[in-house]
Amino acid sequence: MDFILSHKDTHTKARTGVITTDHGEIKTPIFMPVGTAGTVKAVHQHELKEDIKAQIILGNTYHLYLRPGLEVIEAAGGLHKFNGWDKPILTDSGGYQVYSLSNTNKIEEEGVNFRSHIDGSMHFFSPEKAIDIQRVIGADIIMAFDECTPFPCEYNYAKESMRMTHRWLDRCIKRMNETEGLYGYNQTLFPIVQGSTYKDLRIESAETIAAAGAEGNAIGGLSVGEPDEDLYAMTELVCSILPEDKPRYLMGVGTPVNILECIALGVDMFDCVMPTRNARHGMLFTKNGIINIKNAKWKKDFSPLDPDGTSYVDSFYSKAYVRHLFHSKEALGMQIASIHNLAFYLWLVDEARNQIENGTFRAWKDEMVPKLGSKL
Repeated sequence: MDFILSHKDTHTKARTGVITTDHGEIKTPIFMPVGTAGTVKAVHQHELKEDIKAQIILGNTYHLYLRPGLEVIEAAGGLHKFNGWDKPILTDSGGYQVYSLSNTNKIEEEGVNFRSHIDGSMHFFSPEKAIDIQRVIGADIIMAFDECTPFPCEYNYAKESMRMTHRWLDRCIKRMNETEGLYGYNQTLFPIVQGSTYKDLRIESAETIAAAGAEGNAIGGLSVGEPDEDLYAMTELVCSILPEDKPRYLMGVGTPVNILECIALGVDMFDCVMPTRNARHGMLFTKNGIINIKNAKWKKDFSPLDPDGTSYVDSFYSKAYVRHLFHSKEALGMQIASIHNLAFYLWLVDEARNQIENGTFRAWKDEMVPKLGSKL
């Protein structure tokens, strides 16, 4: 993987760049749609490419390992061939599931024993196994195995967990160095900064991760319930330590406002289930604020979803029609909403990139943030 830093904003820490993988280029800052089980829910691959203009999507190691299973994915020739996506893919190592399914797992130095949410069967992930699984899945960018601590988190637990994550990283790097990809293209490992919301732990972790010399770095353990001011403070701190010439990936973030504020702090890559998950419940993100399409106020509103929209669905379907689909429990409503929200998120980072290159990012961000967070 290669990363070229293109532009730096003079008023903020925002920057643009290009990541090059064996499956294509990724222009940063970028938002990555989440395809947990090998699919971005309710969206076809051609819509991801042509209308949403996604440059990279995510898969999840935990979910793909359980279903369809590694035997199926390897027989298909890797996830790219299995799901028909020929652009870059990133996989989460499963560390977040360790956090989110904490009532069904046991964490030890060697790894994590956990119970499948599908059938209750017991499984074990170690740093080595997380790398082996991601080799089989075949993503271009793969994540080191870590523990994502909850919020709030007691200081000593956060410290011990962070240091175990660092020890796990050493094992992940060793496993990467002693194995090869299965499908004839390169895979890149990103380590993950942890440390909860404790400044000294975040500094220690960021310095440790920076010293590992990886081709890109991730910031984990945020967007887990902490206030936005903590999210921004920890992100700013970590970005000031991570190397400038490597892409920075803020995991699981977030709202459109979060994304713009964190671009301003020096983050290059984002992912979140919010645009698709919220879409399935009728929440639409627009340039002027947030719409709950189920509300009665849209019942006879025949205007486009977003008059100055970012997707063909914005002008093709009216608010009244999409509201009707949701109240009729028609699957098309969720599909339209998902395409709209993802196209909006991709427009947002693309426009941020344009504003950075034009030297107008801070003024544009300051104008956009109040609108993006308002409810219509």
